[in-house]
Amino acid sequence: MATHVLAVILKNPSNDAQFLLLKQNPPPKFGQDEYDSYVDSDLWDLPSTLLNLQHNHSNSGIFIQAAQSFSQNIDLTKFDVQLGLNRVLEQVSFKVSDVGEWTLFKYVEEAEFGPGFPVNTVFLMGKLLDANQNCHGLCKWMSTESCLNWLLEVKPCNDRVGPLVVVGLVNDLKQSAARKLPPTLRYQEYPPGVILVPMRSRTVKPFHTTNLVIFAPENVSDTSEDCSFVSHGDALIVDPGCRHEYHEELKQIVACLPKKLIVFVTHHHRDHVEGLSIIQKCNPNAMLLAHENTMRRIGKGDWSLGYTSISGEEDILVGGQRLTVIFAPGHTDGHVALLDVSTNSLIVGDHCVGQGSAALDITSGGNMTEPQK
Repeated sequence: MATHVLAVILKNPSNDAQFLLLKQNPPPKFGQDEYDSYVDSDLWDLPSTLLNLQHNHSNSGIFIQAAQSFSQNIDLTKFDVQLGLNRVLEQVSFKVSDVGEWTLFKYVEEAEFGPGFPVNTVFLMGKLLDANQNCHGLCKWMSTESCLNWLLEVKPCNDRVGPLVVVGLVNDLKQSAARKLPPTLRYQEYPPGVILVPMRSRTVKPFHTTNLVIFAPENVSDTSEDCSFVSHGDALIVDPGCRHEYHEELKQIVACLPKKLIVFVTHHHRDHVEGLSIIQKCNPNAMLLAHENTMRRIGKGDWSLGYTSISGEEDILVGGQRLTVIFAPGHTDGHVALLDVSTNSLIVGDHCVGQGSAALDITSGGNMTEPQK
């Protein structure tokens, strides 16, 4: 079972390369001055809404082209598409009658990150009929190329592009290492080049997966003579912590990646390192990076080769792109994060989680109140 979202790609009648983005609402206030006073940059994404099931399965009266070609994946007659379109277009001050033909552009099934149901997205495309209709100040026309530039050259306080644009449009424009992964693998790529694969692991309930992060830029440049980097590679894997039953899946992933591979572990918990032994067998030349407090808790059965100790502020070069190690203790005393400098994306391990609160492992130095040494 999955929750369904309707996202609308509304094309500009005077410029076919542009589509409409909606300024997203900021997160609600938390009631804490330090948190609430932070001013984030504006996030722009495709207008969207939850897609409700039909109660009486009656015809909505809106014909969706190409819906039949997706019928094995989703049956739109089960959903109240007309209600969804009315809600979405109301957000941008338009009506269904303002738009020409509708086409089912894409249907994306989300990987099962958990603990709730996955969120699958129906992307409908339409074009405004009247080029003279103006959109309000919370909307803007953008091209896919402009969105990609925003994503690849992120600057502090600049506007940002949301995940619906990336999944629906941008990822089709850019060549990605994800295309080389096993076709049965479910993953998310956001921003482009940062691939998240939820792998079944021995994690804490209600979760059942740990995110395996893959970073493998297409344009590999040889700068191995640059001594300012603690490690060089053509691809990087973060936190290979899948259960034994999924080691074959991990083997397939490693086989798709370049041999000059960097392995980065945020901390030592089993749901983040249980697949290390598989990587070592598949690619004995892989380079492991970990904090020394993490490494002394990882058994020889998981990793018996050498490793590079990191403590924060070191730079890693992956395919010509720079990533920076961030020391982030609290969950454990050796927890580290990884910053993708160009897209300003932080891979945080268990220091922050998407639902609930990160636990403090007091048996491994977990502590949020005292400075870490």
